[in-house]
Order: sequence, then C-alpha cells, then structure tokens
Amino acid sequence: MFQEAFHLVEQVLDGRPPSRSQGLAILNARGADFTAYLAGAHQLREKTFGNRALLCSIINAKSGRCSENCAFCAQSAHYRTAAPVYPLKSREEIVAGAVAAQAEGSHCYGIVTSGARLSTGPELETVLAAIREIRANCVIEPSASLGILDESTARKLADAGCVTYHHNLETARSFFPQICSTHDYEQDVDTVRLAKSVGMRVCCGGIFGLGESPEQRVELAETLRELSVDSVPLNFLNPIEGTPLENKRELTPMDCLRIVALFRYYLPATPISVCGGREPNLREFQSWIFMAGASGTMVGNYLTTAGRNRETDLQMVRDAEVEIDAC
Repeated sequence: MFQEAFHLVEQVLDGRPPSRSQGLAILNARGADFTAYLAGAHQLREKTFGNRALLCSIINAKSGRCSENCAFCAQSAHYRTAAPVYPLKSREEIVAGAVAAQAEGSHCYGIVTSGARLSTGPELETVLAAIREIRANCVIEPSASLGILDESTARKLADAGCVTYHHNLETARSFFPQICSTHDYEQDVDTVRLAKSVGMRVCCGGIFGLGESPEQRVELAETLRELSVDSVPLNFLNPIEGTPLENKRELTPMDCLRIVALFRYYLPATPISVCGGREPNLREFQSWIFMAGASGTMVGNYLTTAGRNRETDLQMVRDAEVEIDAC
C-alpha cells in the first residue's frame, strides 16, 4: 500500500486525478495503509502551501426562517429548533465583525445570511455597503454567502469588492434529493459558475455524515474538481435537535481525516479548510487535519453553534507546527 500511495502522489502531481477506485481506496484504508495515504496528502499540501495555514471567520448576519428544507439545517423554517431568529444585522455590526476577525488573525470574513436568496433592495444594499467599507478600511478579504444568485446580484457583489462567493453544494448530486427537495442541485451549480463568471473566487464544498455513501463522497470531490472551485470548505455533521438528522452520528475522527485526505488528492493545489463540526467529530484529532491535507480552518463561532475558544485553536495550529498566514 505504501507503493500505491506513493504512485498516486506522483500521478496527482502529474496532473492526473485519482480514479473512482483510487478515491474509494483512500476512504476504505485503515491502519498503516491509511498512514501511507495520510503522508501523501501531507506531501501534496506542502507542495503548494508549504507549512502555512489560512484562518477564516464568519458572521451569521441573518438567522432563521429559511424556506429551504435542508435536512441538517437548524435555520430551516420547516423544523422546530432552538436556533436564533433575527433579521439582517446592520452595516455597522457586519463591519465590526470584520475588524474583530482581522485583529484575531483571520484572512477571510464571510457574511452569511439564511434563506434561499437575499432580497434585493435594502437587504442587499446593506451587505454591499458593508463589503465596500471592509474593502476600503480592512486588509481582511470579504466573502458573502447569500444563497442562490442571479446575474444582477452577482455583478453588484463583484463591483462592491466581494472577493469570494461561498456557496456549498452540500453533497453529491446523486444524494442531494435525500437532503433537500425545495430547490434543484443544478441551481447551486449554476450559482457557482455565475459567481466565477463575474470575477469572484468561489468557495464551495459540502457537509459529510448525512448518510451519503463513500462513492458519493468521491462523486462530490469529482464535481468540485470539474467546476474548478477556488477553495473548499469541508464540514462534518453536528446533529441539531429538531432536524430530520438529529440522531445521525456516523463519523469517526478517522473518517473525517480520510475525507480531508480524499479531497487533497482530488484538489492538490486548492485551499481546503475544515469548518463546521470539527470539534465534535474530530475531537482529540483536530490538529491532524493539516497532516491529512487541510491548508486552513475556521475559527470562532459557526452559524448556530459555538466554536472553541480562539486561543485554543491558535495553540492547536502552533502545536501542529503550522504557521498562520497573516492578513
């Protein structure tokens, strides 16, 4: 198996992605066999990113009452959860979050709103004004996650200075109908393509542990490679009471690391960050994400759940002998 992993690294560096069977071999590897793939993923990360990592932060700028029925989401209006519900925060609040995130070492700041899309008019104008102010007064890069885009909104975001548009596909095309039925997968794919077409970078990934098969995890990796996304956030299900997946707990820490490694082999030069669900799923193995190929992680709070103390996360990065890229 060490030879197979070594040859796969050479293959990937030669520009040839893993085959479906090679991807499944990574996900099925155990013990010393997985260690070989882990070492290869670590080598691929260092080839592009050296020993440095980027940190990102988000603000839950508008929470709850989402019309979509994503089975994992605490903010869906279809389920009864304890998630906070509030309208769009003010420009001042959004900008203050960016200033704080920059001071704490984050490189990217995501403005995230609940709902299928952000309404045009005052809501969109508030976000655009915040992005302009962040670009004018901060070094941190503003990102937006506002749901499905139309061309007019996409161009306004790009013109305002939004560096990155974040829009997850969530899971494989073949599994998506089991997770969401209120919109079509191709609408998400079209949003990714539209954001790229107007000049924004696209941060696009998924969430794992929803009940998808290993084959479907490989399928998502293949789709993201085909779309040439600019960065990939990997999330792991943190089951929320009141959602259809409230009792779904199927990931082990090693499963999470195998998923990180899989995506590094498929996207050898693309930034990969481990985001939501890191703490409850990886537990004592959180610092291993860098050895598995991750080039960054999210710090601070998530949308509806709290993250760890930021200094604890920064110490984790230092303990892994990884340097944090400054803004």
